[in-house]
Amino acid sequence: MSIYTPDETMLRKLAGEIGAIPPRPHHSALLEIVNRMLPGFTFRYALNRGGWYRPGGIINSDGKRYADNIEAWAKASLDACGGDMGELVERYAGSDLQVTRHSGRTHYFVAAYGPAAADFLQLEVEELQEVLDRQLFDANDLPEDLQELIEPLSPCALEPQAVGAPRYQFRRLVDVRQTIARAVSPEARESGLPRLLNEWIHSSAAARGHFSDHWVVALREHQDRYRNPQLSVSLVSRHARELKPFPWNSELSGIEMFAQLQSFDRAAGYPSAWYAHLVAGTITPPKVAYAVARDLEAGFSYLPDTEAALVKKWVAAPYSV
Repeated sequence: MSIYTPDETMLRKLAGEIGAIPPRPHHSALLEIVNRMLPGFTFRYALNRGGWYRPGGIINSDGKRYADNIEAWAKASLDACGGDMGELVERYAGSDLQVTRHSGRTHYFVAAYGPAAADFLQLEVEELQEVLDRQLFDANDLPEDLQELIEPLSPCALEPQAVGAPRYQFRRLVDVRQTIARAVSPEARESGLPRLLNEWIHSSAAARGHFSDHWVVALREHQDRYRNPQLSVSLVSRHARELKPFPWNSELSGIEMFAQLQSFDRAAGYPSAWYAHLVAGTITPPKVAYAVARDLEAGFSYLPDTEAALVKKWVAAPYSV
């Protein structure tokens, strides 16, 4: 059942209002817009993922805009030169043109609407800032083809000084339940992500908050070999930056093992977090689960029955997301 399906008109209006306000550290103005335009849902900030960039445009050394898109300009300019890269280089090699890039990070906002782990809306908004990237040409390493012009292997880099103010850009709004149902094939309903989401409901974690309090989904769109659109879904922990790699001692067992599990769960902020990170990440190594299973077989009962059942099931049929 579809919980919320915004139409294209509404999404364009939402994108316009978001893009019209300047970014702020706590995103209060953005949240006010979203919660007003999506009545019945309460969005909260989840996390951000940065460190990525997109190609920008071309400016001169005085900051005057020459082109908005380096790739479009390069293709058009090469066509104007009859496909002769040598002529294009001759035309512009003596110029002071500089290439920019859009440095970005993606902000995630979530709004739970039901008890199931996937029952939440997820809003993704990019925060972009255009900065200097490189000189258009390096006199000592001139491009020989279009690819080298657009993305040189050894660019003549510039200090990434800002050439524009930070801005928001709407990326997507998804119903996570619908998205996962669309991304997972019918024959894989009991494996991977669907299995973890089902296990979450039967774990102690479900009683301490919604799944979206601790995880968001990362979506990647691509084409298969037949050029059909495909969507892949992975999980991203909201607490990963605060969590340290799980300490491991091959002799650890019993009360000492329980203390390590508790310590990890406290750092993550919810019970059985160590198990979630076993399945959906790399922080908890598989050998921890096998050691816990040996403890259970030896008669230790430091886990609730629900978690003990999950561990036994995982050891019998290991999986990851």
